[in-house]
Amino acid sequence: MPMTPPEPSRALAYCQLALSMALVGAYLGFSPVLVSAFPVMLLAWLRFALAAVAMAGWVPRSAAEPRLSREQHGLLFLQSLLGNFLFTILALNGAWLAGATSAGVVMAALPACVALMSRIFLKEALTPQIWSATACSAAAVALLALQRALPTDEASAADKDWHAGLLGHLMLLGAVVCEASYVVVGKRLSATIRAHRVTAIINLWGLALSTPAGLYLAWSFQFSAVEAATWGLLVFYALAASMVTVWLWMKGLQTVSAHSAGIFTVFLPLSSAAVGVGLLGEPWSAAHGVALLLALVAVWLVTRSGPLPPVPQPSEPAEPTQTPRSPPAP
Repeated sequence: MPMTPPEPSRALAYCQLALSMALVGAYLGFSPVLVSAFPVMLLAWLRFALAAVAMAGWVPRSAAEPRLSREQHGLLFLQSLLGNFLFTILALNGAWLAGATSAGVVMAALPACVALMSRIFLKEALTPQIWSATACSAAAVALLALQRALPTDEASAADKDWHAGLLGHLMLLGAVVCEASYVVVGKRLSATIRAHRVTAIINLWGLALSTPAGLYLAWSFQFSAVEAATWGLLVFYALAASMVTVWLWMKGLQTVSAHSAGIFTVFLPLSSAAVGVGLLGEPWSAAHGVALLLALVAVWLVTRSGPLPPVPQPSEPAEPTQTPRSPPAP
């Protein structure tokens, strides 16, 4: 019996989720280049400022939209604080200290982390496969951290690199938790607010949070020393991180559950590792290979935990249907 292809709307949602995470992994892979040119907080502020200009027309609500409730305002701030502001700081610093390749492998813990948080906060079912996936993800992260601790001929340099790498991996783990929280909160918002308006509002919150430090650093920063190629990469980073990826993710979440959407976060580590090894020339060790294999096993376990069920969209309630009455008996 031939397999029935997914509905166009669901297939489109899958593509949106996959492309969103692939872009996140790509700019995370390139982030060490930007961090070497800009301080992290200045980089975050420039990102939010550029995106705010690009999305200025997305902020106002349409005439058909109701005003945001206090709960929705709180969720928007929380999503921006965790998924935009803190994720940016932790991910950029973590990738700078641990490297883009290691960042890609650590980020492979996202599917299991999203599944756990979906169970806790959204009450979605948690299967034994998810627990196994969590264990594999933790083993992958531990292997990368311990790989830095192996003795080498250059003991002092290795010790320094190990401490920096350990801090980087811890920051990346924090970024995983922030990104998983972003997915869960985003699922709550996607049902009631348009995707592009959520994208614009959480970017404005990110701009507000980063403005004090950004202005302070910008006062003494030598912008003329930044090369034109780096400015181009900054524009790509700003539009991809604050605008395109968020919009794609929120659109996909309108159709797919948070637990199912977490599976597509696997494209983040794969894309980041590909950029680190293929474009930035970072070394690839046996430890990286084993860790990535464990990460892929974790993703496989999450994927086989069940089918991706359709999710209704409560944001657009269907008009009530009337059941035709039978004529009264004579």
